[in-house]
Amino acid sequence: MPEVRQTRHFLSFICILLLTLLPIPAFAASKADVEAQFQTWIQRDLWPEAKKDGISEKTFRTAFAGVALNWSLPDLAPPGFPKPKEQKQTQAEFSSPAPYFNEGRLQRLATTGRSFASQYGPALKRIEKVYGVPGPILLAIWGRETGFGAAKLPNSAVQVLATKAFMSTRKEMFRTELIAGLQILEHGDVAPDQFMGSWAGALGQPQFMPTSYLKYAVDFDGDGHRNIWTSVPDTLASIANYLVQKGWQRGRGWGYEVTIPDNVSCAQEGPDLAKPISQWTSLGITRIAGKAFPSDELRAGGMMLVPAGRDGPEFIVTPNFYTIKEYNNSDLYGLYIGNLADRIAYGSGAFQGQWGDVGKMLRSDVAGMQKTLERKGYDVGGTDGLPGYKTRRSIGQWQAKSGMKPTCYPDSSMLGVLK
Repeated sequence: MPEVRQTRHFLSFICILLLTLLPIPAFAASKADVEAQFQTWIQRDLWPEAKKDGISEKTFRTAFAGVALNWSLPDLAPPGFPKPKEQKQTQAEFSSPAPYFNEGRLQRLATTGRSFASQYGPALKRIEKVYGVPGPILLAIWGRETGFGAAKLPNSAVQVLATKAFMSTRKEMFRTELIAGLQILEHGDVAPDQFMGSWAGALGQPQFMPTSYLKYAVDFDGDGHRNIWTSVPDTLASIANYLVQKGWQRGRGWGYEVTIPDNVSCAQEGPDLAKPISQWTSLGITRIAGKAFPSDELRAGGMMLVPAGRDGPEFIVTPNFYTIKEYNNSDLYGLYIGNLADRIAYGSGAFQGQWGDVGKMLRSDVAGMQKTLERKGYDVGGTDGLPGYKTRRSIGQWQAKSGMKPTCYPDSSMLGVLK
């Protein structure tokens, strides 16, 4: 059937012709194309801004010598490539937090922390005298962030910051951090080949972003350089200075694990509902294992904290807990630091309250609950899908108003009821 074959050949030719005439998709760029754009961006866009901010040409050229894009970093949006798809998100707080408090790792960190408490005892005492932050808190943050400086920082900070400033989903933020990083190099506190950080651009042993380094890093060993890469005194004192500048209260700890009676509502938590600890005790709230609150603490302010609602350990925390959270805005992080510091200082162990299964919910589900509660007049602190203290207490208030026993935490059973 030659006519059929001829027809097929003709149709194939037409299809090929049409494909060649179609517009080329916008995401047809190659990595080589993007690399070329990156180098142009460095010279024509970034250099004028850096020069305006006091960066010398020598520092700039040295910093970017041989720097190429790091394509292995997360959250990249290369120009000319398809936009990254949004992923359904869950957070550690939405499932049982128990894995976060891995007992084996906490024990190892505490053992090492006690060893460093002895080794750097004189420096820690001087730091506490100057800044008022106890050594165990500093050691706990140092241990949590980089394993007391043992964690490898394999990434060139300039490469990471430049890559993210050029093509991440948060370009403006990282552009600011990149300029701050160049200012660090300009000041000469660290050589370019030692200017190393994490995949997120955090620097040195305390994991400061460059803007935080410029604000809070200090030279405590007296060598004329603020060295958070190899100097332990500078590292610990810089962490202390950070906490003080964020509001650390001298002479106070971080908080206490407690037992909250069933007749005391869990919907009373939050830093905006502080009251003297003596008032909390008058409601029947007691420290775990029958320990008494320090007498000088009874007159000071404290806040209820129920990070997993009624299905987890319960706490009365001081304002210093929220200062720790300035380092990493997570209740679990703040509790981790507090627990590790207590282990280093007193040889204590895990929290006695057990972390339960608190729902394993998606952020989108929690955000839906927040929107419903907002429509009902509750202050949930924003519909971001994160169950912060305002969301937790709003859930507790709604539960009580609806005749339910308050649990103060989002649960899948509420999805069909809270509407």
